[in-house]
Amino acid sequence: MTNQDEQAEARRKAVALRYDAEKEAAPKVVAKGAGLRAERIIEIAREHGVHIHEDPDLVTFLSRLDVDTEIPEDLYRAVAEVLAFVYRLNQRLGS
Repeated sequence: MTNQDEQAEARRKAVALRYDAEKEAAPKVVAKGAGLRAERIIEIAREHGVHIHEDPDLVTFLSRLDVDTEIPEDLYRAVAEVLAFVYRLNQRLGS
C-alpha cells in the first residue's frame, strides 16, 4: 500500500447508529471505523438497504464515541434531522 493509499484510507470514516424509540432514550453508536473498516460498515448497510447519509462533520463527532454509547444531547438535533430525512424517504419509497 502506498502512502497516498494509506492517507485516503485513514480519511474515510463511518459510524452506524441504531435507534429504537421503544427501548432506547437516544440513538446509539453500534459500529464505527476508518479506512477498510468504514468501507465494510458502508457495504453491510447497503446490503441491508440501510440509508447512508454523508456528513463529514457529524461523523467526526460521532466517531469519538465508544461503540454501544448513546449519542450526547448536544448531537440530538443533528441526528434527529438525519433520522427525519430517512423517515420521510422511507415514506416516499413505501419502505
